[in-house]
Amino acid sequence: MTISVYIRPLVIEDASTSYAWRNDPLIWVYTGYKPTHYISSEIETAWLREKLARTDQLRFAICVKELNTYIGNIQLLDITDRDAELHLFIGNKLYWGKGIGYQATVQMIRYGFLIKELEEIYLKVHPANIAAITVYEKAGFEITGKKNDLIMMSITKSKFVCLQNQEA
Repeated sequence: MTISVYIRPLVIEDASTSYAWRNDPLIWVYTGYKPTHYISSEIETAWLREKLARTDQLRFAICVKELNTYIGNIQLLDITDRDAELHLFIGNKLYWGKGIGYQATVQMIRYGFLIKELEEIYLKVHPANIAAITVYEKAGFEITGKKNDLIMMSITKSKFVCLQNQEA
C-alpha cells in the first residue's frame, strides 16, 4: 500500500507534536542539529514562532493524506529571488523508508519553481545518508560538490521542467 502525503504551511500548533522529535537523537543523526538539552513544547513553540516570522524561509508540514496526520517537516531556507536551500526530515519514525521523503521533496520542488519562481534549489546531505541521497537523485537533484564534509546537490528549474515533460 502506498502512503500519500501532502504539504501544508507549518502552524504554531504543530509545535505540540514536533517538540518530541527535537528530543529524539535518532532523527538528527545525519544533520547539523544535535539536541543538547530537553526541548519542551513551550521552547519549541517560541522557536517556531520566531522561524515562521522570517521572510527568507518557508516551512511546511508533511502530512499523511489518509489520516491527516503531521509526520515531518520540509522547508526552503535562505530564500533569495533566485534560489533556496531545501531541508527535509520525517519526525515520525513509523513513516521512515516509505517513499514519503520523495513525495514531499517533489511537492516542495514544484512549489519552489512554480509558485516562488526560483531558478535553483540546493541542499546539503551527509554522505552516509544513502537513503536521502537516493531520494534527492530520484527527484532530479545532482551532486555538485562537497563542502564541510557534506555532499552538495542542486536542481535547476530547467531540469525540473524537462523531468515534468518526460513524465507527461
